Amino acid sequence: MNRFDWQSRLDGVYSAFPETRQQPVIGITANYGDQTCKLAETYYKSVVAAGGTPVIIPPLDSTEAIINTLSHIDGLLLSGGGDYNPLFCGEEPSPRLHAINKERDLPELLITRLAYNRQIPILGICRGIQTLAMALGGKVDQDIAENKEKNKNNPPKPLPAGRTSFLPSFSNKGKEGREDVIVSAPEPAVTLIKHSQDADRNEPTHTVTLEKDTILYTLYNKEERIAVNSFHHQAVSDPGERFRVTATAPDGVIEAIESREFKSVMGVQWHPECLEDGRPIFEWLVKQADHFRQANLLHDRMLVLDTHCDTPMFFPQGVQFDHRDPRIKVDLHKMTEGRQDATIMVAYLPQPKLGETFSSKVDFDVNGPTEYADLIFDKIEAIVQKNKDWLSIARTPADLYEDKRHGRKSIMLGIENGLALNGDLNNVKHFAQRGIVYITLCHNGDNDICDSARGCNTHNGVSRFGERVIKEMNRLGILVDLSHGGEKSFYDALDISTQPIVCSHSSARSLCDHPRNLTDDQMRALAQKGGVAQTTLYHGFLRTAGEATVIDVLAHLEHAIQVMGIEHVGIGTDFDGDGGVRGLNDSSEVINFTRMLMARRYSSADIQRIWGGNFMRVMAQVQRSRNNS
Repeated sequence: MNRFDWQSRLDGVYSAFPETRQQPVIGITANYGDQTCKLAETYYKSVVAAGGTPVIIPPLDSTEAIINTLSHIDGLLLSGGGDYNPLFCGEEPSPRLHAINKERDLPELLITRLAYNRQIPILGICRGIQTLAMALGGKVDQDIAENKEKNKNNPPKPLPAGRTSFLPSFSNKGKEGREDVIVSAPEPAVTLIKHSQDADRNEPTHTVTLEKDTILYTLYNKEERIAVNSFHHQAVSDPGERFRVTATAPDGVIEAIESREFKSVMGVQWHPECLEDGRPIFEWLVKQADHFRQANLLHDRMLVLDTHCDTPMFFPQGVQFDHRDPRIKVDLHKMTEGRQDATIMVAYLPQPKLGETFSSKVDFDVNGPTEYADLIFDKIEAIVQKNKDWLSIARTPADLYEDKRHGRKSIMLGIENGLALNGDLNNVKHFAQRGIVYITLCHNGDNDICDSARGCNTHNGVSRFGERVIKEMNRLGILVDLSHGGEKSFYDALDISTQPIVCSHSSARSLCDHPRNLTDDQMRALAQKGGVAQTTLYHGFLRTAGEATVIDVLAHLEHAIQVMGIEHVGIGTDFDGDGGVRGLNDSSEVINFTRMLMARRYSSADIQRIWGGNFMRVMAQVQRSRNNS
């Protein structure tokens, strides 16, 4: 075919691939100089060779333009370039600082942080790894040699026990319960190697050591050392809390980092786009971008419901739900970033101890627990009214789907601790009229309804008043929630209720021996009555020792699936009630959990069941049975 016969070539494309699957779109940040936006061809050609579609992102510091750009890409590649202005990290310029790029610095820091918040897969190359550190809490040396000179008189510290090197060592906790090791290494007692080579860009000139059990170690077939090229005088000096070091040069200079939060974010100091063996890194980015795209498409088709959050506890502090407020884990922006459609917000009522009054336990001057619960619901409704174009109160599963169709996020109302009834059965109807979907019968302490898992066995299970409460909740279509309930209370409630019951935020006792968790027998009994158990993210309910992570959440969820069946499980995060773990710490990271489920080969139907489908099925069943007389 003649090279100019473009029409024939176009016809051939459409003939061979009538339904070509869309490739993931990789945005590449461009360099800037001489009033020109430019990019080395090796970057975009490497993306194409790896199976992605590249688009070039110019350095615009318009937040609106960046946000619109991020809405159309599946992965982000931070390319190489000049030095950062050190004022961005609160430092004065060193005499060895090279040329800075004022057109590029701020836009790149902004797009990196916003992409990170949206969980977009990111690869940083050379300056790009430094961008990751600068944007996300780490530090960058203005000049490697200068930093070594400053520290040459610092004597090496003794090696920590069990260490044979001063190289930073970062290891994820495994099933055997190892703790993350984060060793702050003093300056290595070796000569600085040359990090700005004169050789051709495709010529490797020094080696790097790869940490085991890392992305790079896997990509390079578990090789412990690889040869790389080198064109830099700056380097990451401190990756920050969000990253672990995954590769170092012989002189200890950090050569690669990756996310410690189970995110698809990685940076390398060398230029893999110029090397023959650099393709696996780009294939990794394109693959992660494709997974991210598929997860987003799945979230478009399904409704994602978190069945328990305590965000209203923070309302007395004046949090702004319509902003990305760092004080809370659930707000409108984080829900949007994580593609979360709905959450059940509870009015949490702390259980007073003997001799205490309820009013002394809360931050409002109220006349009793019923008034307090109403006040919390008033505040939720005020927030929704203020943001009515984007937010709505939902009271039924049908409401949830209607909100999703209209592009609104949903809040459902719940009560955590039947103390809110204040001993008055009529208040069940009162709260039903306010639109609550469940009442957690108790909290940490026995109340007049039932004994708590952390209580004193006051009633030997459910009290006589509690029996009447459960029957009234059945009559009015309110879900009975037995999270926090004692084991005897749990079985009593199962016997009393004519409808399935739920545990809105409870994990597995066989994996973490805590009285708040459900035994396997409880799980089986719950499933036999048609109920659901929602795995929670509270650290103490996931592990008895050490830090819990999203891997522990998966373990508890999959244990519940094994015991109960996929039709009886879900997620109740307990966000803002101390729930949240590394890897799933707030609403913005919900999409990452979906990606993990997809990677473990769960079907789209099963993922929908987990993300609220089972809970909504039970809610609909209970609401259909209500008698409004």
